[in-house]
Amino acid sequence: MKTIVVTGGGGFVGSNIVAALAQKGQYNVVVVDEFGDDEKWRNLRHHHVSEIVSPANLFYWLEMNGADVEAILNFGSIASTTERRVGLLLESNQSLPILLWRWCAENQARFIYSSSSAIYGQGEEGFDDTHDISYINTLRPLYPLGWSKLMFDRFAVTQSAQQKPTPPQWAGLRFFNVYGPNEYHKGDQRSVIHKIYPSALHDHAVKLYKSQHPGVADGQQKRDFVHVRDCVKVVLWLLDNPQVQGVYNVGTGQARSFDDMAKAIFHALGKVPQIKYVDMPSELEVMYQYFTEARLDKLRAAGYNLPFMSLEDGIKDYITNYLLKADPYL
Repeated sequence: MKTIVVTGGGGFVGSNIVAALAQKGQYNVVVVDEFGDDEKWRNLRHHHVSEIVSPANLFYWLEMNGADVEAILNFGSIASTTERRVGLLLESNQSLPILLWRWCAENQARFIYSSSSAIYGQGEEGFDDTHDISYINTLRPLYPLGWSKLMFDRFAVTQSAQQKPTPPQWAGLRFFNVYGPNEYHKGDQRSVIHKIYPSALHDHAVKLYKSQHPGVADGQQKRDFVHVRDCVKVVLWLLDNPQVQGVYNVGTGQARSFDDMAKAIFHALGKVPQIKYVDMPSELEVMYQYFTEARLDKLRAAGYNLPFMSLEDGIKDYITNYLLKADPYL
């Protein structure tokens, strides 16, 4: 069997991809990740993987085993919206992906990587996953994570446009607000759904930020919330369709308010919604996105026709099948 390498395979989205690949049984699955003293290892304990490789040993491992690699799925980047060490972000989100891109181009391995909706900033220029460099250059991320992701997207699109060496298939996935099982180790970077769920469970009012925008009421800030299972389906579809390449948005295509999200949590628990609005921390005000919504025209035109779960169905699945279980891991 051919091998698929999943960097960040012990993390949130990565472990969900590993679980799906292990279930399909078509590939040897190799996880590249580092495990500290948190609970991230639990994300993998239900699933068989062929090998776990330290990030420091990745290129040595590729030198020894590269002939068997069908694809590298790069989901090991830093995804923290509050990370301020810009050099570290560039090393993780630009420099390493460029090295992996070049390895894949030289060795005819496919390359699929995680990008982010953070590249769109406040969305003043829309949320278009076009390859138009002039459009890409108008985007203004609000924080370093988005900028580092944009840097690699620009590299990939430029390499392709200039007909420079590219992997036989390459795809960047601009994930919007992902939630679902196996995010528990992420601390403050967990989805808001997971953060406020305990309060709803125990019949306490959940706290949402007040709006600082004159045209947006408290609780009406909107995000495109997408279940991690739907993200994984897009990855599997790309693996089944090697002719598809490019940068694609991955969201539901429908922005929903934080009020909607909180009410869906209470309803999934069979409880009456209780919501309290609190002041937003001052350090978040300058980087807060008030609206995100994935445009899916390009993904649909490429042939992806599976539906995305609604916010209500996704939250019900997350709570009923995971958070309320003794073992909430996928």
